[in-house]
Amino acid sequence: MTLNQLLLLAKKRKVKLQRSFEKHQFNWLFNSESLCQHDLILAEAESALQNKSPHEDIETCLNSPDPLVQQGTRLRIELEALFKDCMVGTSDERILIQIPDARFSPAGYSLFSNLMESLNYIGIPARALGWEEETQTALDQFKPTILLSSDNHEYLRRIDWKVIARYKASERLRVGLSAALEEYESTPLLPRLAWAQQHQIDFYYSYRDEDYVTNRKEYQPFFDAGYQILYIPFGANVLHYFPVAGFERDLNYVLMASRKREHIAYLKNITSQYSGFLDGPGWKQVKHFQFNRERDRYIYARAKVGLNVHLPEQIDWSCELNERTYQLAACGVPQLIDHPMLLNKVFGSQSFFIAESPAEYHELFKEIMRAPELGIEKALYAQREVFAGHTTFHRAKSLIDQLKLSK
Repeated sequence: MTLNQLLLLAKKRKVKLQRSFEKHQFNWLFNSESLCQHDLILAEAESALQNKSPHEDIETCLNSPDPLVQQGTRLRIELEALFKDCMVGTSDERILIQIPDARFSPAGYSLFSNLMESLNYIGIPARALGWEEETQTALDQFKPTILLSSDNHEYLRRIDWKVIARYKASERLRVGLSAALEEYESTPLLPRLAWAQQHQIDFYYSYRDEDYVTNRKEYQPFFDAGYQILYIPFGANVLHYFPVAGFERDLNYVLMASRKREHIAYLKNITSQYSGFLDGPGWKQVKHFQFNRERDRYIYARAKVGLNVHLPEQIDWSCELNERTYQLAACGVPQLIDHPMLLNKVFGSQSFFIAESPAEYHELFKEIMRAPELGIEKALYAQREVFAGHTTFHRAKSLIDQLKLSK
């Protein structure tokens, strides 16, 4: 081993040790009250969900003293009226979507089930291809014209591609996969594209911003292989994420997200000095995580601020905002966010508390704690913006419009 290799190895080990220390420090200093109240908060949310009528009654919400509940309810009524069955008779597509078990991928379950529900809402027949379901059964029962899956081994191995080929020989069926780059923990792209051509994949889709995809050279092999990429950005599913009445904002913060390394730098001071609610896969503080999007709005209703931290690629590239950005906005939660590059393209500057660094993130949080009313005005802006153009209803309709053009 050369000297340079030894130095590189030593540097990597130092970084690993530093990260390990920071993680243990985060866990050690985590606020004890947050730990003690975690399960109680979940239980209270579950109880409210079981008795949801007084919290979701339209008249009660429209007359709520909370302006975010009032506005969100009015916007949801208008949006649902606008999109309900709006695509009936405009398309003959029937869309089968492979949906993973929530225990395998909470994010995948959320994204795909939100899309399926929204397609059905706007009048496009959509059905789940269950995680353990036989491919033939789903095809026989539903007769799809579109199949959406993810370009990931765990998804693809569960589909019987011989059955798909036989079906395509006699029926109209287009198959779409996610356009995943090998730069982000995916396998090499060219072999995947070769596999796609062998298995008659018809198109790809991406959750990323269209300008980002078309301008980033790493996507060029998709186009060189003759594939079109459709765009389905994240959005808020307002069938589940909307404000509910009858709650005090008594939680200093709420964060429901899978644990990522980036969280530690931004959150360590907040989670040690303040009580709040933290939940999601991978956190040592969460013993038995269970995904339940129906319950989440009852926890968000109690938040003085929703914490949101993005991945490095979302900071460095104008590619996407995480799903949480839209969900918090729809629920009317004042949002403290880092600065993903796409943020200013999607939302106005008045919609969030935006931090350029962990230090500024902490200072803004303290400002919100001193004057929680400052967050209300920003949350009202964000809520209006998300209902105006960034719900999964909008995304579902856009997908159908793109499918029409891609025939």
